[in-house]
Amino acid sequence: MSNRALCREASHAGSWYTASGPQLGAQLEGWLSQAQTSKRPARAIIAPHAGYTYCGSCAAHAYKQVDPSVTRRVFILGPSHHVALSRCALSTVDIYRTPLYDLHIDQKVYGELWKTGMFERMSLQTDEDEHSIEMHLPYTAKAMESHKDEFTIVPVLVGALSESKEQEFGKIFSKYLADPTNLFVISSDFCHWGQRFRYTYYDESQGEIYRSIENLDKMGMGIIEQLDPVPFSNYLKKYHNTICGRHPIGVLLNVSIIFPQNSKSIRYQMLPKNNRTCALNRSTKNTFVPKNQGMIFSRLFKAA
Repeated sequence: MSNRALCREASHAGSWYTASGPQLGAQLEGWLSQAQTSKRPARAIIAPHAGYTYCGSCAAHAYKQVDPSVTRRVFILGPSHHVALSRCALSTVDIYRTPLYDLHIDQKVYGELWKTGMFERMSLQTDEDEHSIEMHLPYTAKAMESHKDEFTIVPVLVGALSESKEQEFGKIFSKYLADPTNLFVISSDFCHWGQRFRYTYYDESQGEIYRSIENLDKMGMGIIEQLDPVPFSNYLKKYHNTICGRHPIGVLLNVSIIFPQNSKSIRYQMLPKNNRTCALNRSTKNTFVPKNQGMIFSRLFKAA
């Protein structure tokens, strides 16, 4: 039998972001240098997964909060865009390649998750087709560059979970978030607006369409700040906002309610004004996908 490690290639390199390691490293470093660091390192972040042309500078505000000196394991929860899943799925490979350097999957944690009976295995084709996890790999590699041989990743593809399933997965992941050496990355864009997405909610009182979308997303972000899955679920039921990472967010919110109220806090980074609306103003056939959502959340937990 061969002991050769199985690898997932960086399938979106060269299209969604540059395939050149030096160019990618310089680009990420440039965006990170323009972001500010909060007072405490993040234990979980919510960041977008679009092409870096649209969201690279935005994601930097989240990854700037990562402290590589304490982080030893990075959980990446991304929504499934191409296959129907009612649960969550784990990769079948050992290594995720990036143009910067290879990232190794934590097989010990994978084994623990698999033993719960709650996870499926995704095929290599599904793994390489999906972008929601991959778009966080270069940023993870860059943020952890100074300790690149001292951490592992735990990629998880999240399906269209029911509220009860979000609760169950929240319980599963709670022990990992309790460990201060673990970082959770939640992959999500916000509103996808237009006939292409079958979503055309428009509050005319906000003015132009992109202003209505911006207001809708900020409303959702404000609700996420409450660290309670119930208001977020009610918001989605009322407005049906097409937040593609709503289920990974739901899982994280269900993790958060397990922690005592005095053990958690939340912060968000506000983007410069000229960045907040640039993606919202880009439209094709009356389609809007705000990749620079105006806020990037850094979710922080501390020991009770």
